[in-house]
Amino acid sequence: MRIGVVSDTHDNMPNVEKIIDIFNGTGVDRVIHTGDISRVKTLTAMSRLKVPLFGVYGNNDQERTDLEQSAALNGFHFTDPPLEVEWCDRSILVVHDPRDLNRYLNHKHHLALFGHTHIKTIEFFANQLKFNPGECAGQLPNLNKVGIVNLHTLGVEMVYF
Repeated sequence: MRIGVVSDTHDNMPNVEKIIDIFNGTGVDRVIHTGDISRVKTLTAMSRLKVPLFGVYGNNDQERTDLEQSAALNGFHFTDPPLEVEWCDRSILVVHDPRDLNRYLNHKHHLALFGHTHIKTIEFFANQLKFNPGECAGQLPNLNKVGIVNLHTLGVEMVYF
């Protein structure tokens, strides 16, 4: 199983459209958003994803009530951090702020996803992957990116745009 990972879209709609096209074109099985969606129009656009969308809310998610309604309307699975799921015998923890990893991450988690910093982070330690895809809402071409994690191998592929 391959999952697309995106963080901190911050309502940059041209980039959101590119992200949707990337995930739809790469054949991921699910997408996880690690927070800071910002506004409803981002979730509305993400309804074009061909796969289920999961995620957590971040510290810059405005229009929170409307975001929750849009997530429910579109069948998205969003919650306050932490989100914990198990797919392909892998335990996955999703938070927005990496400081929350100190509270929630433990030895049972194989994959920890986070955002907030806008800095790409790929760290392996004791059979555990910590991953933040980094900046995707910037204005400079070819510096924006999303990630794809292979849950079978915990390998990471970065897609720049």
